[in-house]
Amino acid sequence: MHIRHRKRGLKTITKVGIFYLFVSLGISLVSTIWAIYLESFFHKASSVGFLTSFFTIVGILSYLVLIPIVEKRSKTKLLISSILFFAISYFIFSVYSNIYLVIILGTFLAVFSSLRITSFGLLVRDKTSDKSVAKNEGLIYTLFNVAWLVGPLVAGYISRIYGFSPVFLLGSVLILISLFSLNFFKVTDNRKSKKVDHNLLKIIFEFFSKKDRIFAYIISGAVNIWWALIYIYIPIYIIENGYGSFVVGIFLSGVIIPLVLFEYHFGRLAGKKGFKKLFFTGFILLAVLSILCFFISNMYLILSLLVIASIGMAMIESTTEAYFFDIINKKQRDRYYGVYNTAVDVGHFIGVLPAALILIFLPFKSIFVFFGLMMIFISFLSLKIKDVYEFRRERGKENIKNNK
Repeated sequence: MHIRHRKRGLKTITKVGIFYLFVSLGISLVSTIWAIYLESFFHKASSVGFLTSFFTIVGILSYLVLIPIVEKRSKTKLLISSILFFAISYFIFSVYSNIYLVIILGTFLAVFSSLRITSFGLLVRDKTSDKSVAKNEGLIYTLFNVAWLVGPLVAGYISRIYGFSPVFLLGSVLILISLFSLNFFKVTDNRKSKKVDHNLLKIIFEFFSKKDRIFAYIISGAVNIWWALIYIYIPIYIIENGYGSFVVGIFLSGVIIPLVLFEYHFGRLAGKKGFKKLFFTGFILLAVLSILCFFISNMYLILSLLVIASIGMAMIESTTEAYFFDIINKKQRDRYYGVYNTAVDVGHFIGVLPAALILIFLPFKSIFVFFGLMMIFISFLSLKIKDVYEFRRERGKENIKNNK
């Protein structure tokens, strides 16, 4: 029976992964052009950074406000609602857009993005056994990154020839396809918390009362600090240096290749060998290569180094969430996962806003030093985490059962 259960669980995770592959394809298309789309209104990188920071603040607040809703409602239904709003918004952008519409819909997208990330993360964890968290997170992130490998290439090609509108339209269609796949696979989740706590301040203080959760939060935030550089500032840097959106697409696709190749492997490795060494090595690699970019003038060499840096990100990205789920119990998931996910937008905010301020006074390449120093700080902080070995933990459970 244990073997059959494992196969059934893996099959469910695969279905969820395929569904999210289509969602990610749609979102990756739009994310590829989003920064340069905003820049077409402002014609200034710092202004794009400030508006993105505003959206990020909305996202942070949304994670917290939505906690009671996530606790008492089906995760599948919440996920469907959130991605449906993405599909509708992208369609609207494809037929009509101006800066006021961007601000209004962008604000709501930040809210529904928080709902999407939280509901999907909990759905994946609920469908995963305790000893397979890191491995299954690695699988999900691999499928996720396959989408981010293909999406930027497609978006770069389409936007170069036809402009932004078809990219938004195709993104909307792909997200609608994901809804049909979710219905076809019949992935359901009706687990709800019996007790719903509406005291958000109490939940926040409880979350940050344990240093293990604080370290998990900081490390997760650091991942998104790095992605702020890659997805907000580097596309603008490429455009401002006279290269087209197709080069942006090639770069953003190239950044994903190491993730697709190595993330699942590192996820399995973390489950067996622990998380600490992977975190430290990954952040140090990001730091060294980012600072090195400051001293290089050749655009293609800079982009190549940032692609290589993604090997470090492959060590970190999926394992951060696996680590968080490993240090909390089942009853704490709905309660604390929303707070934990604010690290996504807090990290993004820390990556976007200071860099925007730096760009007002200093040349663009100065932000490479900023991001490099941030990664150095996080790398040494990661050495303080409590290491978790899923493989040993599961063996311990089996030994207890056998002794009984």
